[in-house]
Amino acid sequence: MFQTSYIELSESAVKNNIDFINNYLGENVTFSSVVKGNAYGHSIEHYCPLAHKCGVRHFSVFSAQEALDVTKALSNHEFTLMIMGQIDNEELAWAIENGVEFYVFEQDRLDFAIMTSKKLAKKALIHIDLETGMNRTGIAQKDIASTFKKIETKLDYIEVKGVCTHFAGAENIANYKRIKEQFNRFKRYQLKLNTYPWLEAKKHLASSSATIRYPHTQMDLVRIGILQFGFFPTQEIFVYYSTKFKTNINPLKRILSWKTKVMDTKMVKAGEFVGYGTSYLTNQTTRIALLPIGYSFGFSRSLSNHGKVLINGARFDVIGTVNMSMLAVDISLDETIKKGDEVVLIGNQGEQELSVSSFSDFSQLINYELLTRLPQDIPRIVTK
Repeated sequence: MFQTSYIELSESAVKNNIDFINNYLGENVTFSSVVKGNAYGHSIEHYCPLAHKCGVRHFSVFSAQEALDVTKALSNHEFTLMIMGQIDNEELAWAIENGVEFYVFEQDRLDFAIMTSKKLAKKALIHIDLETGMNRTGIAQKDIASTFKKIETKLDYIEVKGVCTHFAGAENIANYKRIKEQFNRFKRYQLKLNTYPWLEAKKHLASSSATIRYPHTQMDLVRIGILQFGFFPTQEIFVYYSTKFKTNINPLKRILSWKTKVMDTKMVKAGEFVGYGTSYLTNQTTRIALLPIGYSFGFSRSLSNHGKVLINGARFDVIGTVNMSMLAVDISLDETIKKGDEVVLIGNQGEQELSVSSFSDFSQLINYELLTRLPQDIPRIVTK
């Protein structure tokens, strides 16, 4: 196979995590699988069929391009798809024709959706995104009434599938006051919207963090991203969960493992620099392994002289500067390591593990950022 590394995705871990999420949700709450950022680096192409196999029927993405990727991945399957962010006016025709739902958070998109729906003689399926304090996207309070009045006159062309907002940091208790104010604001808006007899939309605002920490905000639908891939959004959320349920056992399982192989081994004399520059000087004869992985593959340059890898079930240090396509590892403690041996960058080998969290700590990247930086062209392989 023409590859320098590959990523394994565990089907059993996917099922475990989806079962956990479904068991945590309230009755009649829809679970929308958020697969933006190439399914958080796991690959839309490979992850979505696994999630669908485990019973997921609702998917959310950021952009029209990601929506197209999901439709390709799930061709010949029944599912609902929602675009939460970017879709150009020119792409609305594709979304409407294919029954793809999309957020409306400004008037131009609403107007163009109505116009496009008229041309196609097919209703646009929309979710109205309300501004509640995130100060990102959303219909401002002063415009909510006029927006819904406009929709009320265009019900032949528009069907409101949802009314939503997004919390500004539910993963951190420091944001509690802000989250509470957002939720209360949304409920006040909801009281006004309940006066429209034609409006039977799903209300949704909870992400992974809010779903766990503030279960009363689950409402009709939750948008779950990082949880389904085996990660609590932050350590703080895990502590909250473990305290609430009096357990130290993490109920989630990591889906992703990242592996490569030894490209070469060699001896370096004492007093020599390894790789570019002068960041690592050997103080004794050192045996090194060269790996065909660098920052162009998502292995951060900040891991120079800090990163760890697993070979033969043991941890070894990254030494020298991580360059674009290669890095060096000190393997002086294992004389048996040879060209072609498996190397684990993220995942388990024997009794040892390199978690995404530990990888993130070394690189100073959050889980989300590290995962989504994994290049799409690294092959993904589904395992049981």
